[in-house]
Amino acid sequence: MAHGTAAVSPLAPKDVPAMPAIRGVRIATAEAGIKYRGRTDLMLMVLSEGTSVAGVFTRSKCPSAPVDLCRANLGGGRARAVVVNSGNANAFTGRRGREATALTADAAAKAVGCDASEVFLASTGVIGEPLDAGRFAHLLAGLGTQAEADRWAEAAAAIMTTDTYPKVATRRARIGGIEVAINGIAKGAGMIAPDMATMLSFVATDAAIAPAALQAMLSAAVEPSFNSVTVDSDTSTSDTLLLFATGAAGNAPVTAADDSDLSEFREALADLLLDLARQVARDGEGARKEIRVTVTGAASDASAKRIAMAIANSPLVKTAVAGEDANWGRVVMAVGKAGEPADRDRLAISFGDVRVAVDGERDPAYDEAAASAEMRQDEIRIGVDIGLGNGRWTVYGCDLTKAYVEINGDYRS
Repeated sequence: MAHGTAAVSPLAPKDVPAMPAIRGVRIATAEAGIKYRGRTDLMLMVLSEGTSVAGVFTRSKCPSAPVDLCRANLGGGRARAVVVNSGNANAFTGRRGREATALTADAAAKAVGCDASEVFLASTGVIGEPLDAGRFAHLLAGLGTQAEADRWAEAAAAIMTTDTYPKVATRRARIGGIEVAINGIAKGAGMIAPDMATMLSFVATDAAIAPAALQAMLSAAVEPSFNSVTVDSDTSTSDTLLLFATGAAGNAPVTAADDSDLSEFREALADLLLDLARQVARDGEGARKEIRVTVTGAASDASAKRIAMAIANSPLVKTAVAGEDANWGRVVMAVGKAGEPADRDRLAISFGDVRVAVDGERDPAYDEAAASAEMRQDEIRIGVDIGLGNGRWTVYGCDLTKAYVEINGDYRS
């Protein structure tokens, strides 16, 4: 399902997984007409009693009203309802923004029969426009009764803004011999950069895991996934990633994140988050190519990540990729400006399997035709070895095309 008339990204997944029901989760969506016409823009997720919650949010100093509410409610460790609207971010909206979140949370609490402190909200869309919660809060009671377990695909479509396709992923794992399922959805196509880089993502499992253990796992898994993605280097006001564990699978509740029973689950969660994060990168506004930057040989992992981000965020690197130009000079520039330890004369750079530079100069065996062939791929792998240490990191991004300017030039009109 595409947003508006936007063509679906050529980088969209060829196969979309069938999303199983997650025991203890019911979902409903509606057309509230907040900004869009002829599509859903409101989602209610109803969670069974006793559901644990963990969350990670934007580090923006100008967070949205829903982010403030989620942070306040996260301390309770329990969730019964999630309400998401698209078309309006309810950010930079002052007192009216706080009133809108309070109205929405109260309506959701009544709809599912819980306390407002167990309600989590997320809004995505235009910043600075007041959100009239009165236009949709009255719909929540009906959605609470209509909610069904098998509506994950509909939920992913309802939370889109400039996305060209819904983003879904699912995994299975075993905890103490009991099979559990994990489903996740995400949206995000512009204003994507850590931390968080999701814009919005909601993940649920039927495993029984205590809130503190859930939070520790989420915080760890988010670093190599959503916090290693960039579309345009701009961090959103609204980024929200919430993870829910309903406990309906019946495994013995796990209270410690380092419990060996969680090893398979931890791996599945990390894999699912990376899958969603890469889908976000591949649906960057106007994107035609995914960029995967792997930096090795850095002074530390943190240093490698900062260098990789400098490369992935460089408009000159991104436009070279868009033009299918194997211009390693732009990669050298980005390494040099990153502010991290680097030695020009030890640097090696590759595009895909073609090494273009080594020991600080062009590779003697450089083959322009082979490099150009690599640049014609959908996924451009840029490898940089700094030659100083053992630090390594991979960052995911996309190219920068004329369509990005067109989409963002027209965003409010």
